Amino acid sequence: MIPKFHDARDVFFERRFGLFVHWGLYAVPAWHEQILWRGKMKRKEYEQLIHQFNPTEFDPDAWLDLVEEAGMQYVCFTTKHHDGFCMWDTAQTEYNIMNTPYGKDILGMLAEACHRRNIPLSLYYSCPDWHHPNYPNQGRHHEMFGPRSGDEPDIEKYYGFVKKQLEELLTKYGTIYQLFWDVNVAEYYDPSINDWIRTLQPGILINDRGPGKGDYNTPERHVPEGGSFSKPTEACQSLGRESWGFRTDEDYYSHKFLMQSVDKILAMGGNYLLNVGPKPDGTIAEENVQALRKIGSWYNLVKEAFEGTTPASDMGGNDEIVMAGSQRKVERDHVLLTRKGNTIYIHLYRDIQSASVVLKPLDVMPRKAVLLNNGQELPFSVDLLPWYWKEKPYLRIRNLPVNELSDTVMVIKLEFDEEVCE
Repeated sequence: MIPKFHDARDVFFERRFGLFVHWGLYAVPAWHEQILWRGKMKRKEYEQLIHQFNPTEFDPDAWLDLVEEAGMQYVCFTTKHHDGFCMWDTAQTEYNIMNTPYGKDILGMLAEACHRRNIPLSLYYSCPDWHHPNYPNQGRHHEMFGPRSGDEPDIEKYYGFVKKQLEELLTKYGTIYQLFWDVNVAEYYDPSINDWIRTLQPGILINDRGPGKGDYNTPERHVPEGGSFSKPTEACQSLGRESWGFRTDEDYYSHKFLMQSVDKILAMGGNYLLNVGPKPDGTIAEENVQALRKIGSWYNLVKEAFEGTTPASDMGGNDEIVMAGSQRKVERDHVLLTRKGNTIYIHLYRDIQSASVVLKPLDVMPRKAVLLNNGQELPFSVDLLPWYWKEKPYLRIRNLPVNELSDTVMVIKLEFDEEVCE
């Protein structure tokens, strides 16, 4: 019997922050994981990288140490990217990790470590395949520019291959937390595939990029507008601005930019998957290690503002004023709010202008205001300010260390009496 359509909200928000890992043959040229599509390398040349890929320094426990240090709660690993190379011991194609000089099942090693350490494992699987002869490469986005001599394009045969691979992935590596389909370029729809997946892995979460309806949305690289999401959402972003796989000359995002991105997505009620691209030897580049540690040190201080909370930005903090006459919109203290019972958290995900925040239209005093970043108690008042001289007094949180903590995202905890928040 096919299980009922999974409601992601049953378990989706139990884990808010995860590590995405893009790793494969593309780590060797170290330019971009889509070097075949975006660069000038030919498929015959690229496929010879199988003879060079030898990650002798791969240590899944070292990865998971970093996951825990960053405050992350699950891992999503690229089993097969668009290039078609498989990072597990698959019987469906010889184009896999067992035929490299390394010759060990990378996914099996990672899965064993994840299960031993009780860290949920998610699997990424690409819909397009630039290597398989049955995938209809037609030059659409994220596809090769046409079939090769000897290819036999047939989307039904190709998805027969896909199902055989998924059966391996979902029966040989223990409990799988999520399946992350990617880019259904061919627009092949068969909802029975996701239903079948759930018979192999009851309770698995499935995203919205595959051949059937998914449990959650997956915005990539950008932070959507608004104060909350209308359905379960897992945003994904990479530490590097140019590539998801390892790149030798990468332009890395600033630590603060990434903290601001994480904070906004989580405060809006979404989850966040932050990506790293390991080096060809299996280690994680020092720049990435330092970034994850820095983000983790912040996240572990403020995570109570995300875990078990709900978006509450409609209660205040969006201070936008239209000036009379010129109709010029002036934005001052734009923040997001989350709530847990009678506690409100203020997320300063944008650089603030001064050492105070006005929570218009709130006009009630809390019992206590604490800056989670350092435990500092903050003074507060309900004041009639010159800027709002035609309006009324609003709650103002004062003496924020804006200059001392300029390299992070501040989160303030407000504790109210019960009747205030009801």
